[in-house]
Amino acid sequence: MAGLFVNQAGHYAEGRPSYPPELFQFIASKTHCQDLAWDVGTGNGQAARSLARIYKNVIATDTSPKQLSFATRLPNIRYQQTPPTMSIAELESKVAFQSSVDVVTVAQAFHWFDLPNFFQQVKWVLKKPYGVIAPWCYTVPEVNDSIDSVFQTFYNTAIDTYWEPARKLVFDKYRSIDFPFEPVDGVDHTGPFEFVNEKLMDLDNYFTYMRSLAAYQKARENGVEFLSNDVVEDFKCAWTEDGQDQKVVKFPVYLRIGRVGNM
Repeated sequence: MAGLFVNQAGHYAEGRPSYPPELFQFIASKTHCQDLAWDVGTGNGQAARSLARIYKNVIATDTSPKQLSFATRLPNIRYQQTPPTMSIAELESKVAFQSSVDVVTVAQAFHWFDLPNFFQQVKWVLKKPYGVIAPWCYTVPEVNDSIDSVFQTFYNTAIDTYWEPARKLVFDKYRSIDFPFEPVDGVDHTGPFEFVNEKLMDLDNYFTYMRSLAAYQKARENGVEFLSNDVVEDFKCAWTEDGQDQKVVKFPVYLRIGRVGNM
């Protein structure tokens, strides 16, 4: 995933939603200690900042130095660029030692990973048996019927052509991923568990989000502009129907969560 979000790093930092506090509270309630969290594919550190309010220390890694350049620095977050693949020696040098991490989180990046290799790394660094892995994704934004109808036309007939195959895992809300971990305390399955993030946006913010989509950027690289004047006008008409410049945009969030056990 090294080069996926380099071109739109600025759009990504500005336009992407953060994540609801309830998500992090749920994850923290399933970890027996709150000493160390590893946020993988941290991007601009959206999830890492929330984790830093709960866990004593956070190691936040990404393959993209440009993404990391947009991250907010906090005293208990260590940002680290990592290669797409790491040996165990590199993992311990750059991230954490064996059985030292309480929780591994992945926010909207899990589907880009080499999962069998990543799971080996997770099982190496998590404390046994109660260390937790918690990846999540969010799906398309929801505003109202008029705007959502225009978005779905844009999304299904245009952008869909340029999605990478891995994106299908998001469409499926991570259900189809082989997730080799045990249910955490208090539940009998590994998810997905649903949460909702809300972000107040005007139309420019909404367009910034759309321009941060990997498929939109891939289309532009191929000389295709999906936010044409006609499409922009359709969105403007739908957006101004109720006379409100700013609107609450909802992003459904889907979490898989499990504990490492004695693997």
